[in-house]
Amino acid sequence: MRIELDMPQGLEEQLRNVVLTTVREAMNHHKEQQSSKEWMSIKEGSAYAGVSYNTFIKFREMGLKVCEIDGVKRVAKKEIDDFLESNSH
Repeated sequence: MRIELDMPQGLEEQLRNVVLTTVREAMNHHKEQQSSKEWMSIKEGSAYAGVSYNTFIKFREMGLKVCEIDGVKRVAKKEIDDFLESNSH
């Protein structure tokens, strides 16, 4: 869907730049947050490892260590890195 508006010359380009800058900053912030978190949820851990949730569950069955306290599961970034490294061929 495209909306046509009459804008002063240059406003469209300024708006485009503001939107692109905002989206880039949000994506970079998310990326920094994700990579700097020491402990992640299972869903976050699967995203960090670059695999689906179901594959990540299989990783647990293969020996990936996950901390579970009162039903809350967290996985350490270091554990994911070590697991992937030890299973690399």
